[in-house]
Amino acid sequence: MFSGSIPALVTPFRDGAIDEKAFRRLVDWQIDNGSKALVPCGTTGEASTLSNAEHHRVIEICVEQAAGRVPVIAGCGSNDTMNALLHMTFSKKCGAQAVLCVAPYYNRPNQEGLIAHYSYLATHNDLPIVLYNVPGRTVTDIKPETVCELATRFPDKIIGIKDASGDLSRVTDHRMGIGKQFCQLSGDDELALPFNAAGGVGCISVTANVAPALCAEFQQACADNDIALARDLNDKLYPLHYAMFEDASPGPVKYALTCVHDWLTEDMRLPLTPCSDAARKAVDAALVHAGLV
Repeated sequence: MFSGSIPALVTPFRDGAIDEKAFRRLVDWQIDNGSKALVPCGTTGEASTLSNAEHHRVIEICVEQAAGRVPVIAGCGSNDTMNALLHMTFSKKCGAQAVLCVAPYYNRPNQEGLIAHYSYLATHNDLPIVLYNVPGRTVTDIKPETVCELATRFPDKIIGIKDASGDLSRVTDHRMGIGKQFCQLSGDDELALPFNAAGGVGCISVTANVAPALCAEFQQACADNDIALARDLNDKLYPLHYAMFEDASPGPVKYALTCVHDWLTEDMRLPLTPCSDAARKAVDAALVHAGLV
């Protein structure tokens, strides 16, 4: 259903509020440069510091501005099942094509709890669900057997995963346990090349915020099985992938965006603050290496 380069969009702020004009420009720029879908209100979008009303407004703007040109996979995760369902209900109403649901964080459910959480969402809303496993942030890890169980129970609802576990063996676990129809998207830019080689079909990307055309070209080279070109493009992007996490995300990516666009700011919501001087130097060097400045 989904493939290619899919940016996990930043949420632009200005003077403490969502900068709707800048966000619409960002959506257009992403589509014009080859992004195959858009993810608003993910980790990079600072969803954890948005009110529910702001969260819904960001999704609504993204759907409006995309205007059917590419699918919108709305970030709807929560550590409260009912609040996740609230986000999903709104996303369905405003026209999103699917939702991205991170594993519940902080309360640390066991695997049985994860199955119950996602089963409840799958049976109370008909939008396709992309699981999001990022144990480095959530502590909770959606084990491969749990992914396979959910996809088997709900083949038309649990349709894919954004895997940021860092464990490349899971691509094969999921492919062999579910089948090739299960949409596997990398959640780690720096692992996208081996992830795709193992059976992945794309990446929900931080780097694509800044380098959408290069990321789209890289993903297309992977889809075309042009490994030489994919490797060359990966080499151009590789320092940027790491620079995006030289400080607390999305600080470095917001700084990088100000280097390529004068209509965006570095503004973030507390407790996040602008990135350090060391991170800025890493971003500056990576942008030059990638030919973006």
